[in-house]
Amino acid sequence: MVGPAPPEATELTKEEQRFFRYDRDRDWRISRTEMLSTRSDGFRKLDKDGNNLLTFEEWAVATVDKFEGADADGDNELSPREFATTRAKPAKKRKCAC
Repeated sequence: MVGPAPPEATELTKEEQRFFRYDRDRDWRISRTEMLSTRSDGFRKLDKDGNNLLTFEEWAVATVDKFEGADADGDNELSPREFATTRAKPAKKRKCAC
């Protein structure tokens, strides 16, 4: 005996996945706050004095730190291999809160 086939779960398209990274409350609309919230953590890391203003000095320090962290041999130049370490880390996949 064979029962009915189980229902198929539809996979989200890449564009839908991208949309839902911003649409935090899943109301099928992205508010300005939702759109900006994805950048808040990165901004806060750069804004060392916490005044919600990013100065050139704050940006430059972060850039120099990133360069020095990647310059493994300390020659003040980045080889292609060293430069590859500066790539943004892939986003962690979030589990569904269904």
